[in-house]
Amino acid sequence: MKKKGFLLCVTLICVSFLLISCAKNPTPAATDNTAKSEQKENSNAAGSKKNIALVMKTLTNPFFIEMEKGARKAENELGINLIVKTGAKETSIDQQIAIVEELINAKVDAIVIAPGSSTDLIPVLKKAQDAKIQIVNIDNRLDPKTMKNIGLLDVPFISVDNEAGAYQSAKYISDKITKPTKVAILEGIRSADNAEQRKKGALRAFKENKNIQVVAMETANWKIDEAYNVTSEIFSKNPDIGAIFCANDMMALGAIQYLDSVKKKNVLVAGFDALEEALRAIKTGRMQVTINQQADVQGYNGIKFAFAMLNGEKQAPETYVPMKVITSSALNQ
Repeated sequence: MKKKGFLLCVTLICVSFLLISCAKNPTPAATDNTAKSEQKENSNAAGSKKNIALVMKTLTNPFFIEMEKGARKAENELGINLIVKTGAKETSIDQQIAIVEELINAKVDAIVIAPGSSTDLIPVLKKAQDAKIQIVNIDNRLDPKTMKNIGLLDVPFISVDNEAGAYQSAKYISDKITKPTKVAILEGIRSADNAEQRKKGALRAFKENKNIQVVAMETANWKIDEAYNVTSEIFSKNPDIGAIFCANDMMALGAIQYLDSVKKKNVLVAGFDALEEALRAIKTGRMQVTINQQADVQGYNGIKFAFAMLNGEKQAPETYVPMKVITSSALNQ
């Protein structure tokens, strides 16, 4: 009996010890589940910011620097993580396509894009949309027909009315022409919708003036150096040109550089974008007019639209930002 009582006592002590140990140290399975839960919560907290990418053509054009400023303002207001990507040049279409591919692989939440081409970016953007990435189109419109054919749908567009803006810019110099005058147009990238719309607007304004003869329409691909060379070629064939409409200020500045180099002072120059250097040229009389299309507002609205879409809010198919005609009188007010 004593031996059995001793064994019972030892057994009770061992059981008590095990119970105390289990209470202090949960089972490995329970510990792993708790850790996984905590890791998930921490991961959700760290990843709570939406990743929205802004894809622009380049940062060599001050217009896109202003666009980024607007996007950064939206980033601060909304508490998102803004990823800014650009091509080396405005003609770097393949580079923009590669950037979108990278963003798809990075699994960003949304892409806000100012495409260099109105058609070439559509297939890769469809791939992004299929990956559940929200798409917002700003600045240069993606081609609606190609979008429909490929199946890229419900992409809001934010920009200015490029045709109307170009019309106002070209009309300002057109109204100053009261005798027979030859005129030239420097176009943007011909695969870009905004370039085509600006050419249409300028042609409409010039057509209204019977004194105007458009003798040259050449692309300088939005570039300042290319515009210098193209303007030189145009004037070598038509030295008596009296006015030039340029589809952006970078090309207008290139044209002005050529005119300065050959000391031609009485050529009217119209631009588009309201870059700081263009405004200085207007103040000195080397340029007559430009259009402020509020690049910062486009960038700001693009990010806000993307954020709203991520929260399930449908956006208007088209949103037009107001434009301002900038002349010397407007600058002196």
